[in-house]
Parts: sequence; C-alpha cells; structure tokens
Amino acid sequence: MAITAAEVNKLRHMTGAGMMDCKKALEEANGDYEKASEIIRKKGQLVAAKRADREASEGIVLSNVSAEGTFGVLTVLCSETDFVAKNENFLKFATSINNLALAQKPSDLAALKQLKLDSLTISDAIMGQLSVIGEKIDLINYGKIEAAQVVAYIHPGNKLATLVGFNKKLSDVQIGKDIAMQIAAMSPVAVDKDVVPAEVVAKEKEIAIEQTRLDKKNEGKPANILEKIAEGKLEKFFKENTLLNQEFIKDTKITVRDYLKSTDKDLTITQFIRYTLNA
Repeated sequence: MAITAAEVNKLRHMTGAGMMDCKKALEEANGDYEKASEIIRKKGQLVAAKRADREASEGIVLSNVSAEGTFGVLTVLCSETDFVAKNENFLKFATSINNLALAQKPSDLAALKQLKLDSLTISDAIMGQLSVIGEKIDLINYGKIEAAQVVAYIHPGNKLATLVGFNKKLSDVQIGKDIAMQIAAMSPVAVDKDVVPAEVVAKEKEIAIEQTRLDKKNEGKPANILEKIAEGKLEKFFKENTLLNQEFIKDTKITVRDYLKSTDKDLTITQFIRYTLNA
C-alpha cells in the first residue's frame, strides 16, 4: 500500500525513528501504526543485541529543579561516541527524559524507564533511537532530591552535573550555586564525616595504617603512636573528602560549613548527588 508523508511523519513523532525506517516499517505493517512501532522497536533491539558488548562511556548528564525549587532530578543518558552525545537530537532526547523525570518523580531508574514519553515507554523510545543512531545508548542513572531548597548545576559540555539539597530556603541563590559548583569541583564522598559509608571508612583506615607502617620515619615508634598517626591521616581524609569539612573553593581560609554559617547560622546541606562521565 502507498504510505503518505503525513503517515511517515506521525510514526516518526511516535517513535523518534528516521524517515526511511518509518516508511519501511509502515509498508511492512500495511499502515498499522502499532505494528510499525513494534517493528522499529525490534530493529532497535537487534542493534542493541549486536552491540551489547560495546561500552557506552560517552553521553549526557543533566540535572534540573522544579519551579518551586523543592525537587530536583539528575539523569545520565549514555552513548558509545562523543559524536552522538553532541548531536542536537540526542540532547533533545536526553532533555525530554530529564523533564519527564522532573514532572513525574519516579521512585527509581526502573520506574523511570517505564514512564511514557509521548506514546512509548522510555525503554521503547531508547530502542527506537537505537535503530536511528546505530550504536548502543542507555539510560544508566537517575537520582532525585527533595528538600526545602534544591539547586542544580551542569558543567559546560554536559559531562558532569550535580544536585544539592538544603534544610531551608536560601536567602541568596548564589549560595546554592557556590555549593553545587563546590561539589562538581571537589567530588566529596559524603555531606559530613559521620555519614561516610562504613565500608569507605574501614578502607581508608586500612590504607592509613598501612601507610603509617611503611613510612621509614615511623620505624621504632610504639604502637599507640602509630595508631595516632593513622588516625590523623583518617581525619585528613575526612577534611578533604566530606563536603562540610572541605576548604571552600572561593575562599580556602574557611570550610564549606563556615561559609554556610556566615550566610545563615542554621543553614546546612541535607543531601547531594554528583555524576560525571569519563572520570
């Protein structure tokens, strides 16, 4: 049967597939949009299967905050090549997923992939994109923060983004920007030392003890002194790697905690998310 340009355009809008792929799918499905969509998805699955062993290490990292500033999301859509990641249509697709996550507030990544983007689930829309792009793409990460104030930051190039929540509304939006950029630049492991995961603390303590033991300057020192030296190394780790205890990048004479207290004595950070590609 003859397929019109309008029909092809409608299927393209539904699936995100290319014009020729849509035309061929409609011809094969005798004009049935549902069958044609399935054909395109299957083609995407075939591409995915063929490229399953490829590494999707490029892509786009986005973060965004609701209009009221109390909810934010971070999403990561990966591709195999930077060429695809820089494509305008790929950015538009990644942005549409991020916007949907912000609007629908899914509980986790699996739930996000089942949300409908136009007429298709995100999972199926990704399969449709696979048939167009011809390389592996995947939605690999999703995070969300709900707080009295949430601030987002995307580093130029869309390879790094952060999201940070505060316990109260900010008196100045620049405060939030400063902290979001601090997280991007300094890559802390936790908000404060008392919430660093136990396994991380154990590993760092093990490293500190081993470094202390191997340092020739410590030869002959009693065990209790070596223990104190190792504890000092661990405290240094906390200072350098926990957000509130880090030196503030805009004024290294003070900590991030000091900076927040200087703006509001009760202000603190409740949570943050940081994700970067090619780290």
